[in-house]
Amino acid sequence: MAPEKMTEYERRRLENIKRNEEMLASLKIQSRLFQLSAVTKRPKAQSKSYQASPQKKQRSKSPVVLRRSLRTQGMAPDSSTAGGLKDDFDDLPSRISPNKSSQPTTKKSPREPTSISMRDAYSGDFDVSNQKLIETIKVFSRTIDDANEGMDQDSVLGDWTEKRKASGTVRLESLRLEPDNIARVVPGRILNVRFFPTNNVRMVAVGNKFGNIGFWNVDAPREDGDGIYLYHPHSGPVSGIIMDPFSVSKIFTSCYDGFIRMMDIEKEMFDLVYLSEHSIFSISQRAHDMKSIYYGEGSGELGIWDLRAGKSSASWNLHDERINTIDFTSGNCNIMATSSTDGSACIWDLRKVSAHKPKSLHTVFHKRAVHSAYFSPSGRFLATTSIDDKVGLLSGANYEDTSMISHYNHTNRWISSFRGIWGWDDSYIFIGNMQRGVDVISVADKKLEFTLRSEHMTAIPCRFDAHQEKVGMLAGATSGGQIYIWTASSVGIYGS
Repeated sequence: MAPEKMTEYERRRLENIKRNEEMLASLKIQSRLFQLSAVTKRPKAQSKSYQASPQKKQRSKSPVVLRRSLRTQGMAPDSSTAGGLKDDFDDLPSRISPNKSSQPTTKKSPREPTSISMRDAYSGDFDVSNQKLIETIKVFSRTIDDANEGMDQDSVLGDWTEKRKASGTVRLESLRLEPDNIARVVPGRILNVRFFPTNNVRMVAVGNKFGNIGFWNVDAPREDGDGIYLYHPHSGPVSGIIMDPFSVSKIFTSCYDGFIRMMDIEKEMFDLVYLSEHSIFSISQRAHDMKSIYYGEGSGELGIWDLRAGKSSASWNLHDERINTIDFTSGNCNIMATSSTDGSACIWDLRKVSAHKPKSLHTVFHKRAVHSAYFSPSGRFLATTSIDDKVGLLSGANYEDTSMISHYNHTNRWISSFRGIWGWDDSYIFIGNMQRGVDVISVADKKLEFTLRSEHMTAIPCRFDAHQEKVGMLAGATSGGQIYIWTASSVGIYGS
């Protein structure tokens, strides 16, 4: 086969290569490069005029230790320095348990879609067994069952709803924070706090960013320790806690890892209820539908999980971004509110939500992400909280009247976003304050009316819950794992 003819480009390229080689040869570049290479490769010891001392020779034979951080070695941080030189744990009241570390527990729960026993998930102080918590919840669960015996669920629910609507008003100046009502319940940032819906015991449940669920029995006897019980059923931030007021032995929790679990006290298990391939950012239940869970997952999708059938019964794309809260009115369980990072809060009628193009009854827009939208106890108002430094107040027959109340809602990356909640009636909204206080917004005047302050408040409260049956009892949670419980004396409560 005859060789192919070179193109003009290839011929000129070869001529240039040949001409460059002749030029380098005339300048003797290659020989000089060889000499320089020989000099640079010469051992440094040969260029020294002195000999190393015996001590230096011996030191050079010792192994070289590379400095590596504990994080790169996969080890837990040193508790003495992990919090930095100064943080909000330094000046805590003595009531806070000293044996609770400010770091996440090293005991990890499995990510596999399986149930976890409460014993295996327990990671608290083993001097106080988790069996104490189980026994306590079983006792007041039976008390609730006895009180509701002979009544159907609708009757019980109606009675409970009416009591909440007419629970009375608290005098703000009567609210006090006592040292005994302060404790660090979990390590790290708290994202959710819930009172147990019972008069039998003062107990709160909290969820933090590390996947821990913590319980604090404020009324625990001293011989039972500090009344704090810590579990680790999730592998990521806990996004929601649901407590059924008629069956407190079952507690639902959701997580950014896509899991919804149910802590079943009777079975002593954290059962797996639902597993999503997306993060779950919020969960809720309708007052008249305790057999379904409403959850916000992914980028704005809302789903309904049927607990009896064990499957999803509906799913809608309601927002362009994540749904931060889901709430229902007490008067009409078909009216639902959602808040979203897309900057909107929407009110929906579940009877009119179509599968393809859901249309809200009313939408209120903020300039930034909306972190909460909660109905008032009577259902007449809706309060929204956004990081655009506004608290929205919606009212009217169809919530068409909107007022925007100024409030500083910016928090840094270490503090959970503020979420304004309602108290025990439609009078006030309680929300966090960056100056370690609790701001109280008056609905009537549409402005900040009062700030709860205390010398015992050593951190910024950002998430709250008002006890549904104890008027004047308010729990505030911080990013340091602390719970502060404000209470009012009987003389500080009027009306019913």
